[in-house]
Amino acid sequence: MPGMDHSAHGSPMPDHSAMRSDDGTTGERDPHAYSGGATLTTGPYVLEGAGAMHTADQMTSASLLVNRLERVDTRDASFSAWDLRASIGRDFDKLVLKSEGEYADGAVEHARTEALWSHAIANFWDAQLGWRHDGGAAPEQDWLAFGVSGLAPYWFELDTTGYVGEGGQTALRVEGEYELLITQRLILQPRIEVTAYGRRDAARGVASGPSDATAGLRLRYEFSRQFAPYVGVEGNWLLGGTAGLARADGEPTRSTRWVAGVRFWF
Repeated sequence: MPGMDHSAHGSPMPDHSAMRSDDGTTGERDPHAYSGGATLTTGPYVLEGAGAMHTADQMTSASLLVNRLERVDTRDASFSAWDLRASIGRDFDKLVLKSEGEYADGAVEHARTEALWSHAIANFWDAQLGWRHDGGAAPEQDWLAFGVSGLAPYWFELDTTGYVGEGGQTALRVEGEYELLITQRLILQPRIEVTAYGRRDAARGVASGPSDATAGLRLRYEFSRQFAPYVGVEGNWLLGGTAGLARADGEPTRSTRWVAGVRFWF
């Protein structure tokens, strides 16, 4: 309060201009008094060979996320499926490897592998550019890949990628996921994926326009953040002209899939 004499309380205000330094002496403020000997150029947080303190975005890190490793059962068939992502690099620039596919009867039915350079363009968003290779039962194909990946408003994980392939073929794939916390360990994950092609390719069983869509739910229990088994159900639909090609070959155009698997990362 104005005019109050702090000395009357028997505890005068401390003089912050005088502080005790590491050597026990008292004098002018020492900027390293509580640093434990670390400075901007020496100590445990100095980047080796750089001669100056480094921050998190200067550190190289690596990770592997196996988002889906599962057994799938339908009315007509059973198979195994995987969806994984690995990355190495720094916050702003990194190499990202993606792989997704299905395995049945001792052979890979289809597989998509992507190697992408990922560059941060905004908070929670990366632009990606690289290469994609398709393998499996259908003829192999290579693509130029480009897109964006990140966290949309309301915490939707979104991955949108365009492709330019051999012979001028083009494609677009959009995948979205959301995590709904029932408890801190029990998590419901809706997922949807839609693919479209720019032109008809009968050898690979696709037509121009929207080709297929998958939507499902997976319920997982996280014994730890790094390990979580799950069960779920999803539907798969062939669309438009691609559905017409499947009917002509006597193949089903829709299916319901029951899945059980594990999600882990390190």
